[in-house]
Amino acid sequence: MLMPVIMSGGSGTRLWPASRRQKPKQFLPLVNSTTLFQDTVQRLEGVPALGNPLVICNEDHRFMAAEQLRELNIAAEAILLEPVGRNTAPAVALAALHACQSGDDPLLLVLAADHVIENQSAFHQAIAQAVKAAENGALVTFGIVPSAPETGYGYIQTGGQLDASGSMAVQKFVEKPDAETAQSYLDSGEYLWNSGMFLFRASSYLEELNRYRPDIMGACRKALGTERGDLDFVRVDHDAFAACPDDSIDYAVMENTALARVVPLDAGWNDVGSWSALWDIGSKDQFNNTSHGDVVSHDTSNSMIYATKRLVTTVGVDNLIVVETTDAVMVADKNRVQDVKAIVNSLKAEGRPEVDQLVHVYRPWGHYESIASGDRYQVKHILVKPGEKLSVQLHHHRAEHWVVVSGTARVTCGEQVSVVAENESVYIPIGEVHALENPGKIPLELIEVQSGSYLGEDDIVRFSDLYNRV
Repeated sequence: MLMPVIMSGGSGTRLWPASRRQKPKQFLPLVNSTTLFQDTVQRLEGVPALGNPLVICNEDHRFMAAEQLRELNIAAEAILLEPVGRNTAPAVALAALHACQSGDDPLLLVLAADHVIENQSAFHQAIAQAVKAAENGALVTFGIVPSAPETGYGYIQTGGQLDASGSMAVQKFVEKPDAETAQSYLDSGEYLWNSGMFLFRASSYLEELNRYRPDIMGACRKALGTERGDLDFVRVDHDAFAACPDDSIDYAVMENTALARVVPLDAGWNDVGSWSALWDIGSKDQFNNTSHGDVVSHDTSNSMIYATKRLVTTVGVDNLIVVETTDAVMVADKNRVQDVKAIVNSLKAEGRPEVDQLVHVYRPWGHYESIASGDRYQVKHILVKPGEKLSVQLHHHRAEHWVVVSGTARVTCGEQVSVVAENESVYIPIGEVHALENPGKIPLELIEVQSGSYLGEDDIVRFSDLYNRV
């Protein structure tokens, strides 16, 4: 069996302001109507002997991962929750150990959740080649056939010709080069871009990890030794995993092992690592512009204009990236988009909420959006999915007034349970135990007006919760 391992722990800061810590790029529909995470899962359809995906993500993203799989009608083998980020070597060790618990020893296809691959057929062919090598004990990485002297990627120097399986020996891994060195790599024909995708048998990876990094292996064994199920998720021991060294698969294993092989991949791969990368793969108009949302441009060329909520217009500009979200606008020279991380770091240093949260905040029961706020009041638009329920809770510092816009709400307020229909409302006093649920078949939408001396999200005392939140 071939088990996909989808690594979905990245924060995507270089695609700010669309990508935020609470909803990073892999969970956004940046290229088409589905998200990068969903595209990663869907492009595997048709691969022989394919098992259900094993997803690795952090605590904050667990419900988004589960919901986006549900939208595809795909069941996860498991959703492993990393208590803290420790890079790819420990993350994949958790996946491999978990996969072997039932006595199986599957082949693991390790993929990042935020890559674009345009040629699905070529990708499937590369997987078939890698499977042949992995079945013989090799640790296979996928090397991207370079199309330019790219300085933003690491490289793999190949050794010799393709063998019968379609893989090649690995001479060495090299760091991101300068422009002159990258050009020499391209001219030699011996180098491939390092994609960060792998295929190997679970036991083979664990044996080599234990050989070269027994400290990582020991920490992961200890962390998984106390794993416990939580709804769709698997939790590991926080302290044990936090004590694990931080290292990548390349550094921990692939640069050391004698079992490394590489399969060349020429399939329109892009790691969507910047706004300029999105411009590269986007459809262009006659002036070489790509746009998203409500955009009107005049005398504009070689630019990307990305609008989410409002009309965005440009006049007389060239080579720009313009991104608009509800709470932020970013304008950058297309050749300087890597420096977006400097903006994110500045905002983080100032404690600005725009680093982490979008105005649209996702919860396991649905989502909400703050639409107005001031001294002692806040107004939210709330959507609750059919059959879902918010926690039974109370607030010490605020009262709430709910007005149902569409759908039907079942409201618990103290000892009273009532059904509130469209154009009806209910009042929740300060300190009253209450709950909100959608018993219907369509989404419940309501306007919530909060009033009180403190309106922070941490003014919640939960008594019970379907989603096991603290």
